[in-house]
Amino acid sequence: MKRTFISNLVLMLILNVVIKPVAIFGIDANVQNRVGTEDYGLYFSLLNLSYLLVIVMDLGINNYTTTQIARYPKSVSKYLSKVFSFRLILFLFYAILTLALGVGFGYKGEQLLLLLVLIFNQLLVTFISYFRSHFSGLHFFKVDAVFSILDRLVLIAICGALLLYSSEESPFQLEWFVWSQTAAYGVTFLAAFATLIQKIGMPKFRLQWMFSLAILKKSYPYALLVVLMTLYTRMDAVLLERWHPDGAFQAGIYAQGYRLLDAVFMFGMIFAGLLLPIFSRLLKTNPSGINEIMQTSRNVLVGGALLLASIATFNAEYLLSLIYTNDTQLSSPTFVWLMWSFVAMAFSLLYGTLLTAKGDLRYLNQLALIGIALNLVFNALLIPIYGATGSAFATFITQGFTALFQTIHCHRKLPISFSISDFFRLVLFIFLLLLIGWLLNGTNTSLYIQLIVGVLLLFVLKLVHHKDLLSVLSSKEEEMLD
Repeated sequence: MKRTFISNLVLMLILNVVIKPVAIFGIDANVQNRVGTEDYGLYFSLLNLSYLLVIVMDLGINNYTTTQIARYPKSVSKYLSKVFSFRLILFLFYAILTLALGVGFGYKGEQLLLLLVLIFNQLLVTFISYFRSHFSGLHFFKVDAVFSILDRLVLIAICGALLLYSSEESPFQLEWFVWSQTAAYGVTFLAAFATLIQKIGMPKFRLQWMFSLAILKKSYPYALLVVLMTLYTRMDAVLLERWHPDGAFQAGIYAQGYRLLDAVFMFGMIFAGLLLPIFSRLLKTNPSGINEIMQTSRNVLVGGALLLASIATFNAEYLLSLIYTNDTQLSSPTFVWLMWSFVAMAFSLLYGTLLTAKGDLRYLNQLALIGIALNLVFNALLIPIYGATGSAFATFITQGFTALFQTIHCHRKLPISFSISDFFRLVLFIFLLLLIGWLLNGTNTSLYIQLIVGVLLLFVLKLVHHKDLLSVLSSKEEEMLD
């Protein structure tokens, strides 16, 4: 099971390392450079607004589907045929509620039209995620890996051409970017649906209210958890755009730092996506096997997050200047706090996923509710004075709080260990990285030396074991994956 996990993790990482950075930095960041910080800031705020209630379309069905199909693979066709139609009805509720929220926040005219397109894009994204939850639950990890990057590939092709052929006489329009996303999601939706039908056969789509209500009764704790977590991770940009006197510009500054956070968070989600069905199956068949998977995942993900955060601390403006042409000095402090937030997110991605697989959602929901309260309080205090930097610090506090208590709760309730030696290796790792960054601060070699030394330390301190990597390269997988 461990080798299976590592093999598929490497596959997912390779595909995503090749494709997603091109989409994020070659396309998304380039769009912001073309249209300007303020215009992009408005789009970024509306995009995050479209995320706030997206759970209404899901209500926890994706996570529930992944865990149930991982445990009972023969049920896959039944779930797909009965839930698909119901989710279309959920979309109508989501669209109405999100538009109402947009009107309540004071958006109007073309802003609401842009929000409407983003709402439709969320419908496509939600169904793609739903189809992928079946692939993941059935342990078709290679198929899932392909669909994790297909929409980015299509976006790169379409939007890349528009960026390339736009000119001063015909400047790039933000709306082109949004419609390019729609096309990319549409292609991926059709391809994923066709692949799923090929794998499980054509289901008979019909709406069965009793079955749907029964699923919702079981999945609503997942839904509540997702909506609470979405609120304290996605509402920052909306609050920033609405609460600061120069809100659209500050949201654009926040977006510059958040884009890199979003890029690394995607890789963290690869861990979570692979771990959820694996944890679900191990909890049922071999609970003692969780510890080894958790230890490997924690060392790699948290170690990598600490390396990135330490590099960002001393090289923020330089890194941002490689991507953006405007306002990098202003966005540097925001970027630093967001990257330290990712360290906390790394813990949450691991321990929150394990608690989700265990079904301990009441605790996660209570913790997320406290996180929302913390986030609102700190944003209300800091946004009017410090703008984007204050909002990023609020994110750091919120993520740190929830990660700490998730970690403590997991170690109290489950047979997993976090030894003193593991703890001190992580402490020594970050101490050495920060020391090197401080000694070399201001030099042209700081970033590269930190990166090289950091990667070496991952192996020297045995946070990453070379045997695990060699086993992936030299051995056949222990399980059939598709």
